[in-house]
Amino acid sequence: MTSATRQWSTERVPLGRSDVTVSRLGLGTAPLAGLFSAVTEDEAAAALETAWATGIRYFDTAPHYGAGSAERRLGAFLASRPRAEFTVSTKVGRLLVPGDAAPGDEGFHGEPGLVRVRDYSADGVYRSLADSLERSGLDSFDVVLIHDPDEHWEDAVTGAYPALARLRAEGAVRAIGVGMNQTAMLTRFVAETDVDCVLVAGRYSLLDRGAADDLLPLCDKRQVGVLVGGVFNSGILADPASGATYDYAPAPDEVRRRALALAERCAAHGVPLAAAALRFPLRHPAVTGVVVGARNAREVAENTAHATTSIPEALWAELDALEERAQ
Repeated sequence: MTSATRQWSTERVPLGRSDVTVSRLGLGTAPLAGLFSAVTEDEAAAALETAWATGIRYFDTAPHYGAGSAERRLGAFLASRPRAEFTVSTKVGRLLVPGDAAPGDEGFHGEPGLVRVRDYSADGVYRSLADSLERSGLDSFDVVLIHDPDEHWEDAVTGAYPALARLRAEGAVRAIGVGMNQTAMLTRFVAETDVDCVLVAGRYSLLDRGAADDLLPLCDKRQVGVLVGGVFNSGILADPASGATYDYAPAPDEVRRRALALAERCAAHGVPLAAAALRFPLRHPAVTGVVVGARNAREVAENTAHATTSIPEALWAELDALEERAQ
């Protein structure tokens, strides 16, 4: 690993107005919990070891990921690491209750005997966090996000948000926010509540720049931290080959054509498409960091290498021009 890699991956930056800091590159733990296909304990542990070795110190998880297995695997790994050296975010909004779920339920091959139940009430928040602390073995979470409240605005804003605000005021959590795959409701949360951060997945990428319209300018104005996930739009910007997925479904032909055009311009500059996709969000001044998932040590190493790839300004100009023509 080069010194440049180490310097970039260990850079810690403030998350909005909070006192929380995160590494510019964070590790998303959904793939480690069996997203799309099973991941062994050893594979997950090796991925986490590699992330730590490359300087990643921000880890994002959730009860939803593998019906608890992501929190359990992450917590087991972090148990022997100094608590002050890492930042962890988890989420609320889905409780895990006993029940029979088929393998691959909601995309995950996770813990048997548990199913997810939506609950954005205050009591649901307290129960969810208590369960997450027990699963992970951690003494606290630095950041807690309301997870995917798309159809639950009223419950989230009158139940989950006030509960998290109280926990923040009491010092039980250090920062609170919302994590979603859309921008409209995230923008509303930033405008109408006092969240510290948002995690926006898939809506600020080389293929979808929607977050730049309203969400990012408002976050910049209100000093709300922005974490960007889904930089590969679930796969197509990592590899636009036939069969690639976009937003967790087979990529439409038109989207694949756009991705291939982006890949062609990147190749002309000797830059992997995945590197441009990973670095793209950090061009915006409102973006604090990117969160990238990985299912094994090789993918973690590839993501770290892509994160430190030099991107010529001429390439950014060409990619921007392609996007403008696509609109």
